Amino acid sequence: MKENKLVDISFEFAKEIIALVKSLKEQRETVISNQIGRSGTSIGANINEAQYAQSKADFVSKLQIALKEANETGFWLKLLYETGYIDKTTYESLDNKCAGIRVLLIASCKTAKNNMSKDIL
Repeated sequence: MKENKLVDISFEFAKEIIALVKSLKEQRETVISNQIGRSGTSIGANINEAQYAQSKADFVSKLQIALKEANETGFWLKLLYETGYIDKTTYESLDNKCAGIRVLLIASCKTAKNNMSKDIL
């Protein structure tokens, strides 16, 4: 099931974000590291929370929040790269993983919304 794959991938991504935050704190960077720490780990938290949604609408809402957090994380990654806090390899690796999560979230949201509209009919 895609959602379980999303849970696993987003959990692994969150661990990488935590490692990145530790590295940034060692460089004495705190503003962006706090932001990316929150958004990057929130992706997985919302995906996990969606697994226990109270309704299909709640499920979709949690996935949409995760998608917004993934978009924000992509912004912080680009900013970190373009300001020299992370190298190109790190940026590309994390950004590709984040983009992959976004693709899966978009597909999951579409599927869930289509299933909701079928239930109404």
